[in-house]
Amino acid sequence: MTTQAPARRRPATVTAAVVVVYIAAFLNVGLGILVMLSRYQVDAAEVLWVSLLGAAIILLGLLTLGLASGLARGSRLARLGITVYFGALIVLHVLSIVTTDGWDWSSMIQLALQSAALLLVWTPPGSRHFARVDAA
Repeated sequence: MTTQAPARRRPATVTAAVVVVYIAAFLNVGLGILVMLSRYQVDAAEVLWVSLLGAAIILLGLLTLGLASGLARGSRLARLGITVYFGALIVLHVLSIVTTDGWDWSSMIQLALQSAALLLVWTPPGSRHFARVDAA
């Protein structure tokens, strides 16, 4: 006879981070579709590159969607994956903000949301949710 451990409730901070990651994933898929559709507006020599860029954006959005599902289930691997991915995006957003002349509000908003999502999953009580629970 096996007994199951009681299910842990997901903290509200982790739920908020999951929502932010889901929103980022759906926005990436939508952006990739728009980039794919923009291939009809470029020169014939650039159609392949625009198509590949759009496909890459869509695939990264779908990967982010999978990571968001993993976060919702409490996967430590998903937390690590979203940390690496959002960490790279944060660096790119900071470079974008620093190197452009005007204020790039979309990069600033994305930077804030991605940083908040990472803080929510790495600080308590979010970090306790992903802690390994060994059987006694």
